[in-house]
Amino acid sequence: MDAQETTVSPHLRVRQDWLARTAEEALEPALPIVDAHHHLWDRPGGRYLFDELMADIGAGHNVVATVFVQCRSMYRAHGPDAMKPVGEVEFINGVAAQSASGMYGPARACAAIVGFADLMLGEGVQPVLEALLHAGNGRLRGIRNTTAWHADPAIRSNPLPPPPGMLADARFRQGARLLAKYDLPLDVWAYHTQLDEVLALAQACPETRIVLDHAGGPLGAGPYAGRREEVRREWEAAMRRIAAQPNVWLKLGGLGMPVGGWDFHLQEAPPASQQLAAAWRPYIETCIGLFGASRCMFESNSPVDKGMFGYVSLWNAFKRLTQGLGAAERDSLFAGTAREVYRIG
Repeated sequence: MDAQETTVSPHLRVRQDWLARTAEEALEPALPIVDAHHHLWDRPGGRYLFDELMADIGAGHNVVATVFVQCRSMYRAHGPDAMKPVGEVEFINGVAAQSASGMYGPARACAAIVGFADLMLGEGVQPVLEALLHAGNGRLRGIRNTTAWHADPAIRSNPLPPPPGMLADARFRQGARLLAKYDLPLDVWAYHTQLDEVLALAQACPETRIVLDHAGGPLGAGPYAGRREEVRREWEAAMRRIAAQPNVWLKLGGLGMPVGGWDFHLQEAPPASQQLAAAWRPYIETCIGLFGASRCMFESNSPVDKGMFGYVSLWNAFKRLTQGLGAAERDSLFAGTAREVYRIG
């Protein structure tokens, strides 16, 4: 258990009995998938570790590999604060080695690891990056910091919210530029209200590959409740500007968080893939149209999004949303882009 998780989680509780009420067979079960974004943790009220992950990726879809993204799991209990996140990469590298043994099936869980290094250290983050690379044993393929921020307390998606303005801070940008030296992309989770900051970051760090998480974070809670179409227009305009930056890639998913204003978790049964596809079509199709399939990748954001829908239904929805695309485009969206960005062999 992560001793740092002492605050109330903003994530919905995963209710396996509720999820079981909507059972779907996996569509196109042979289509290779690289799940480009998930977490592993053991926290009060929620456990999602190797066994839970393998149960999901073995439920019918052809998930061949996954990308773990930092979430403050298993930090070191002692030592300099800057080095404590090395413990997370040590832990996940062990999970990846367990999967790579082949004893649990052909899927390669945590084939790529996105760790945490405090980029507010600027140039001082270099020894942390080197320690993370060593701990990852060749599997560290990216860095992410906690950057999703909003002034309204109703907009909260992280147990430990960041201070405002990190993406525009000169120290953060200095650290972000350093990532290019190590061939490490920067994952960024930001709300749609921060997308101009993401744009400025991409322009200030042209050599750094930036991966924008969760479809650019269109909000629908708090002051944005009941304003979905207005927000969608603002989000699309900002995403269009970001798409013009050649060093930005995009993850499609993360639409099961309460900050997005979706309320699937209030239904008597979880949404089927048809309902998810209908709700998300304006966002997913816009993203693919702006960035192109070669710069987009699908993600599960498990276990965060499992509070609203099941793993099989999620990937079925993505498959439904891309039925009109060509084989090459679908290969990029479901596996190819993630393989390229995170260097998964």
